[in-house]
Amino acid sequence: MVDADQTFVIVGGGLAGAKAAETLRTEGFTGRVILICDERDHPYERPPLSKGYLLGKEERDSVFVHEPAWYARNDIELHLGETVDAIDRTAKTVRFGEDGTAVHYDKLLLATGAEPRRLDIPGTDLAGVHHLRRLAHAERLKGVLAALGRDNGHLVIAGAGWIGLEVAAAAREYGAEVTVVASSPTPLYSVLGPELGNVFAELHREHGVRFHFGARLTEIVGQDGMVLAARTDDGEEHPAHDVLAAVGAAPRVALAEQAGLELVDRAQGGGIAVDEHLRTSDPDIYAAGDVASFHHARFDTRLRVEHWANALNGGPAAARAMLGRQVTYDRVPYFFSDQYDLGMEYSGWAPPGSYDEVVIRGDAGKREFIAFWVKQGRVLAGMNVNVWDVTEPIQALIRSGTPVDTEALADPHVPLESLVP
Repeated sequence: MVDADQTFVIVGGGLAGAKAAETLRTEGFTGRVILICDERDHPYERPPLSKGYLLGKEERDSVFVHEPAWYARNDIELHLGETVDAIDRTAKTVRFGEDGTAVHYDKLLLATGAEPRRLDIPGTDLAGVHHLRRLAHAERLKGVLAALGRDNGHLVIAGAGWIGLEVAAAAREYGAEVTVVASSPTPLYSVLGPELGNVFAELHREHGVRFHFGARLTEIVGQDGMVLAARTDDGEEHPAHDVLAAVGAAPRVALAEQAGLELVDRAQGGGIAVDEHLRTSDPDIYAAGDVASFHHARFDTRLRVEHWANALNGGPAAARAMLGRQVTYDRVPYFFSDQYDLGMEYSGWAPPGSYDEVVIRGDAGKREFIAFWVKQGRVLAGMNVNVWDVTEPIQALIRSGTPVDTEALADPHVPLESLVP
């Protein structure tokens, strides 16, 4: 039985860590809760960093999970700007801060998140090379995009994933010239495959974005510390005043590795291996959010999900498991994106090669449709584009694992709810 003498430590001040701390209190835990964040900002949500806040449509304060006073009011010991250096699993302590403070834990949650992958090419030390992961990155990039728009400047984006495309949309709204360089044949290839990636390519082309597919950046050319151009491995050179590296994120596993916890190979997505209770190979240590790799029974594979909903739901699930509640974490992956006048939601998991066909309900040309990735009649994933209030039946179809009539699936006149067993 959990009591007031116990100490739960949470490492990581993102959404997962903050929601875990909140859940411990709402579930009645009266012991000590310590939340250690390596950023100086209070815990915040990341989607606005490439969406509303980056566009200047949301205020800075809107990104925070809780108002600053909430932590003291709920007796959460919040340590900002502090890095955990080591975990001693035998002594059950974590060491953090410049003075090497060691604090005991009864249960420990690792919500250390992910960090941007770096471009390993000449020129990345130039002042005009950017990443987007943290609030400080977004603050800086916001000013950069505004300046590029005023001066008719050029932004080159390495990578055509969600961050790359959302920043491309924001840059065009500011009036900047944008070129996206990607090794894939279409945008979002690893998530949507070739069939739907072209929808996003056409959307961005209509708004003036230039794409250079099948290529990688090999050098960022500069002078006096400033960016002048970006070169690719096929001999092309693109004018650039700034470059955004948006080539994915790597789970922050160094602390878990130091502690000797089981990790997942990068070929399987990387991260800290956890069971269905979000428990690591140490029964008193849990992991949640971007860093956690869990086996999903519906898809029969390990998944490491880097999206907002996983942090929102995974942090509380881990907190309940730490409290001894019966928890099985099997949420259907979910994320959303806003680009220009296109809004979309995606549920499920269907990388290229895992499905037989893509079924379209609606008009893809008008960008008002639902796409379903189907294997042997079973829905693996669904994406609604400018069609709303359908996430629940889409996720129900995915969870059911039951074959459906694909003709009915494609027919907008057949209610989705009627197809759920």
